Amino acid sequence: MTKDNLLDDLMDIIAKNIGDEKILNNITQAYLFAKKKHNNQMRLTGEPYLTHPCAVTKILAQLNSEPNTLMAGLLHDVLEDTPTTIEELTELFGQDVAYLVYRVTKLTGIAFHKSKGQADNQQKMFLAMACDIRVVIIKIADRLHNMQTLGAMPREKQIRIAKETLEIHAPLTHRLGLFQIKSQLEDLALRYSLPEEYYRISDLIKLKKEQREQSVANVIKTIKTIFAKHHLQNAIIKGRIKNIYSIYKKITQRKVKFEEIFDLLAIRIIVDNVDECYQSLGIIHGYFSPLPLRFKDYIAVPKPNLYQSLHTTVLMKDDFLFEIQIRTKKMDEIAEKGIAAHWAYKENKAYSQEDKQIEIAKKLRWYQELVKITNDSQNHPEETSKEFVDAIKNDILSDNVYVFTSKQEVFELPKGSTPIDFAFRIHTEVGSKMIAAIINGQIAPLDYQLKNGDIINIKTNKNLLSVNKDWLRIVKTSHAKRKIKAFFKKEQNEVDLAVIQKGKDILEKELALHKIDIVLDQNFIQKHFERYNISSLNEFYEEIGKKQLNIKTVINKILSFTTQNTSQAYLEKQMARSNQKLTHQNDTGIIIEGLKNPHLKLASCCSPVWGDEVTGFLTKGRGIVIHRKDCINLKAVDDQRVILATWTSATNVKYSAWISLIATSKDNLTQQVINKINGFKISILELNVINNQKLETIIKLRVLTANIKELNTLIVNLYKIPQIHQIQRGNY
Repeated sequence: MTKDNLLDDLMDIIAKNIGDEKILNNITQAYLFAKKKHNNQMRLTGEPYLTHPCAVTKILAQLNSEPNTLMAGLLHDVLEDTPTTIEELTELFGQDVAYLVYRVTKLTGIAFHKSKGQADNQQKMFLAMACDIRVVIIKIADRLHNMQTLGAMPREKQIRIAKETLEIHAPLTHRLGLFQIKSQLEDLALRYSLPEEYYRISDLIKLKKEQREQSVANVIKTIKTIFAKHHLQNAIIKGRIKNIYSIYKKITQRKVKFEEIFDLLAIRIIVDNVDECYQSLGIIHGYFSPLPLRFKDYIAVPKPNLYQSLHTTVLMKDDFLFEIQIRTKKMDEIAEKGIAAHWAYKENKAYSQEDKQIEIAKKLRWYQELVKITNDSQNHPEETSKEFVDAIKNDILSDNVYVFTSKQEVFELPKGSTPIDFAFRIHTEVGSKMIAAIINGQIAPLDYQLKNGDIINIKTNKNLLSVNKDWLRIVKTSHAKRKIKAFFKKEQNEVDLAVIQKGKDILEKELALHKIDIVLDQNFIQKHFERYNISSLNEFYEEIGKKQLNIKTVINKILSFTTQNTSQAYLEKQMARSNQKLTHQNDTGIIIEGLKNPHLKLASCCSPVWGDEVTGFLTKGRGIVIHRKDCINLKAVDDQRVILATWTSATNVKYSAWISLIATSKDNLTQQVINKINGFKISILELNVINNQKLETIIKLRVLTANIKELNTLIVNLYKIPQIHQIQRGNY
C-alpha cells in the first residue's frame, strides 16, 4: 500500500487527543472522500487542493475539536468545489457533519469588492454563529490557512482580504479567546495590507533580538531560582516578544516611537492552582519593582471571553520592563484556545451541540449580546445587512471597557460608552426611566465616558419616562440607539394621530357649518392645495390640526369650486363623512384609517401575519384585501386603490401563512419537516410536495402562526435540515 504522508501527518496530530479506533477510522474515511473529490484540483500556490482542507483540519485538531468538526473541516469545500450532494454526505458521515459542511459552504464566496455583498455575507457569518459556533470556528481555521497562503493571490485581492481579516476575523477570534490564531491573523493581515510597516517593525525587533532573547533567558533563570526557594519549583516559566501587529497598534494609537514602547517583553508563569498564582505575584513584587497602575486581576474578574490571569509589569536590573502573566494550567489552556478549550473533545463523553450552545451562551456575555442583536434584526426587517454588521462591529467586536454594578456584576461595553448605554444594557426599562448615574460614589454627567473599573449605580423614577432625543448624540452602542429611536417613533406616531384627528374634526365641523357636501381625496388635495406642498390627506389634516393651514382659507378655497366631486369610491366618502374616530380595527388585527368595521380579507397569495409590513388594496365589491408590502401581485395594481393599513399593538388572532421549502432531494424530507414544525407546536393546515424542472423537491406548507417572530424562528430552524437550501414566503 502506498504511504500517504499527508494523511499520516494529520492523523498523528488527531490521535494525540482521540484514541477511539472507530472514530479515527471515520475521520480517515472523510479524508479519503475529500481526496477522491478534490483529485486533480490545484491551489494557486501550485499545491494539490487537498493540502488546504488538511491544513484547516490540523488547526482544528490543535484546538482539540470534536470528531464531527474535524470531519467537516476535511469536507468543508466538497459541496462548493466538487460534484457532491448533501445527501451523499448525510449518508456517509451523518446529518451533523453534513449540516456543518452545508453551513460553512453558505459562508463562502464573500464579495469583497461590493460593500453591500460583503455586509450580506458578514451578516450570514454572524447568523450562522448564533446557530452553531462550530461553523465559525471552522471558518476561522479556513481563513487562517488562506492567510498563510495569501502570497499566491493578486495584490488587490491580498489587500481586500487582509482588511476584512482585521475588521472581522481577528476581533472575532479575540472574542472567542483564540489568541494563538488571533496573533497569526493580525500579523499576516498587516504583512499583506501594509507590508512596509510590517517589515519595518520586524527589522526593528531583529536589531536587538539577541539582547532581548538573552534578557528573557536571564529573567526566566532568575525567577526559577527565586521560586525554588519558595517551593514553587514546579512552575513553568516561558518568555516571548509581543507580536508585530500589537506593536504596530501601540505605535499608531499612542503616537510613540518603537524605542518608547516599554512592554515588548512578556513572561508567562504557569502554576498548579489559584493560591500559587497570588503567592507568585507576591514573590515577584517582592524581588522586582512593579509599575504603578499596571496590575490587573483577571482571575477575580475574568474577561468576557473567559480569559483569566494576573498581569503586572516590573522593572528588571538591566532596565528592561517585562509584563508578567501568572495563571494556572487550565487558565493557560483557555488563554491559548479560548472557547475551544471549554468545548474540547474528551473521550467517552457524550456530545450535544444544543447543550454546548446553551453552555456557551451562559458563559459568554458577549455571545448573549450577539444572539440578542441577531434576534432584534429578525424583528426589524427594515434593518439593512450593513446596519446589522455595523451593530456587531460597534457593540461586540470593538475595543471595550469593563465596568461594575453596585453588586459587583461585570459588564463589558464598547470604549466610549456612557451611563445611558450601561442603563439600556441592563434593561430597556432602566434606560427609559433613568434620571441620574452615580459612578464611583459621585454623580456623573450622562455623557461621561466609562472607564475600566467604574462602579455604576443608575437611579430611576418608575413614574417618569426620561428618554431625551439628545441622548442619540451621546450614546455609543447600537442597542441603546435602537431603543431610543423606537421610543420616539412610538411617541411620534401617537402624537401625529392625535393632531391628524384634531385637524379632521375641525374641518368636518366647518364643512357641516357651511353645508358643504364634498368628498376629499388625495388627488383633490394635491390638485387644489399644491402650493402648500401637501402630499396626502393625513398631512392635510395634520397641517390644519397644527394650525399651519388656516381653516378659513381652506373653506374659502373649497367654496370656490362650484362642482363637487360625487363619483368617489365608497371608502373615500366614508373618510370624508365619518364622525367616528380616525382609526378602527376588526378581528384581523388590522387598522384602516377612517373606517369602522371595514370588510377586510388577508391575501392568500402572500399570506401576511402580524408584524409583517402590510398595505390595503381596495377591490371592486370585495372590500379591502390586505397584502404584504413586498407582494409581487401589488406591482401591477392602480396606486390610487392602495390604502394605508397597520397592525394593532396586540392580537390573539392566529394567521395562516404559506411557505415553500426548496430542497435537493425528498429522502425522508417530509417527515423531517413535520417533526421540526411539531417541535414548535405550530399547526400544519396544508402540505403539498412537488418536483420542479430543476429536479428539486418543493414542499408547500400552510401553517398557523401568531406573528412574524414565531414564523421567522420556524424558518431559521427549518434551514437546519441539510437538504433545504431555500425557503420562500407566499403561495404564488
